[in-house]
Amino acid sequence: MAVNVHSTSVTSENLSRHDMLAWVNDSLQLSYTKVEQLCSGAAYCQFMDMLFPGCIHLRKVKFQAKLEHEYIHNFKVLQAAFKKMGVDKIIPVERLVKGKFQDNFEFIQWFKKFFDANYDGKEYNPLLARQGQEVAPAPNPGDQMFNKHKKPIGTAVPQRTSPTGPKNIQNATRMNITPSNIVRKNPPLARNGGSEADAQILELNQQLMDLKLTVDGLEKERDFYFSKLRDIELICQEHESENSPIISGIISILYATEEGFAPPEDDEQEEQHPEDQDEY
Repeated sequence: MAVNVHSTSVTSENLSRHDMLAWVNDSLQLSYTKVEQLCSGAAYCQFMDMLFPGCIHLRKVKFQAKLEHEYIHNFKVLQAAFKKMGVDKIIPVERLVKGKFQDNFEFIQWFKKFFDANYDGKEYNPLLARQGQEVAPAPNPGDQMFNKHKKPIGTAVPQRTSPTGPKNIQNATRMNITPSNIVRKNPPLARNGGSEADAQILELNQQLMDLKLTVDGLEKERDFYFSKLRDIELICQEHESENSPIISGIISILYATEEGFAPPEDDEQEEQHPEDQDEY
């Protein structure tokens, strides 16, 4: 069984973010550049395999996880390992998977102390243990949103300005206006086109903001019900040995599947159906 530790973020022994990343990368042969990339949960799963061989099945860990529901899956695997080894730490899954620095930094600080209290110094080959799989660093959600905003903005402007170019040149030819006059007449047209493009950009940005708020609301609602189902599952697992028909009924409902879907814990081909895990 594991040795439980308790610490706070104000402990003077805590390592800096750079030292913490260096420890993670050196221990597991990774190439993380930010603490936020620990939000996938894959590194913690492999650390548990290092500390307590056999407590976790690494084949269930999504080392290439890039989506939030895949992160949740990895933390669910980690929670099962914690329970098996008697670790009483509550994992703040809903906060960690959002990829925010403070939440992930506090959790890795605790985990480093937990690791030091339980590691016996045995040799461990992380690449061999995960069968040579590279751990994909989790993307930065802020960068993704920034790139998504840039695409429509960048393509909208040429669509508005390109049709006006030939018209200006044709008008200048018919009127025999000198080049200097053409230069003087173009700026108002450009400004009018620019204001129209700016209005379209503002409208698109507002639509994106509305969609983001909708998605955030749906994610919070999903996480809320997921945590409730997880609590129910843990309670049922604790009393499963009592052979209660009520407990058995609840478990059968929790684990019921539809055609073409299987829980990620029991499906060895889980990598082929990442979209199904949102329904869990």
